[in-house]
Amino acid sequence: MWANIEIGIDLGTANLLIYSKDKGIILNEPSVVAINTDTNEVLAVGVEAKNMIGKTPANVIAVRPLREGVIADFSTTSRMLKAIMKKASKKLGLSLRKPNVVVSTPSGSTSVERRAIVDAVRSCGTKNVYLIEEPVAAAIGVGLPVDEPIASVIVDIGGGTTEVAIISFGGIVTSNSIRVGGDKFDDLIIQHVRKTYNVLIGERTAEQIKIELGYSPIEHEKITMEVRGRDLVNGLPKTIRLHSKEIQKALHESLLQLLKAIRLTLENCPPELSGDIVDQGVTLTGGGALLNGMEEWLSREISVPVHIASNPIEAVAVGTGRSLKFINNLEKASIS
Repeated sequence: MWANIEIGIDLGTANLLIYSKDKGIILNEPSVVAINTDTNEVLAVGVEAKNMIGKTPANVIAVRPLREGVIADFSTTSRMLKAIMKKASKKLGLSLRKPNVVVSTPSGSTSVERRAIVDAVRSCGTKNVYLIEEPVAAAIGVGLPVDEPIASVIVDIGGGTTEVAIISFGGIVTSNSIRVGGDKFDDLIIQHVRKTYNVLIGERTAEQIKIELGYSPIEHEKITMEVRGRDLVNGLPKTIRLHSKEIQKALHESLLQLLKAIRLTLENCPPELSGDIVDQGVTLTGGGALLNGMEEWLSREISVPVHIASNPIEAVAVGTGRSLKFINNLEKASIS
């Protein structure tokens, strides 16, 4: 019965997604845990916990145990995974005792970081844990021909990291991983508002600003929005008006780092595969791909067609779930 239970997990810095072979994406929740520091009890995970960020009493903390694509707090990650797997088992209508699990990892992660991921997933009671590199999972998720000798270029802009990889014949030919992603964009917005207006805003407000006013370096009509925060001079609540041109400027430096990683990866591509890239183009996945104007800006800068995946946020999770059929071809760390 359990031989056919296959689950893919996208253990992301910002969101944790679970994919089931039979039901597709069964869970998509923020990677956040709320803990009572007095009793060390997990009060909430996912959406409920995210809603608590910055709004809890002193004895309750809402934490994100993953940073820059890897586990920063092992015990909290294990507890979050157990709670999330419990939710998933209810949705699947069975008690998940021994499923086969594939988990995505950043291509630049170390063996210690990979082992931590395996141990955390193991602690949930799984049969086999397989690791797959995020760009390969994303490529499978969007339906690129990963097991054929054709170059597929993936740029996965996640919460903690951006992964750029050229994939051919089931493996990564060349890749780059940089610690720039959605979280970095949020931090830059918080810093900009603090420096320019002497106002402190929270993570959730910064994320909202990024979604509405964040632009890659392209020409656009100026948009404005009202934002509330705490005045750092007198400590009172304050409302300010931000516009998209200043947010675009705040994000500019990080976006140039992202572009540099893409160029470096393309420069290291074997000449035989370069023709494929001109024909196939580059596919963008991850939440960061949705930043306004990203597709237009990148295609202009690298002179290669750039496409955003139809569902960029779910691409890695779908790829992890579908990857078990490629298990013999793909370069994976299998820990049995």
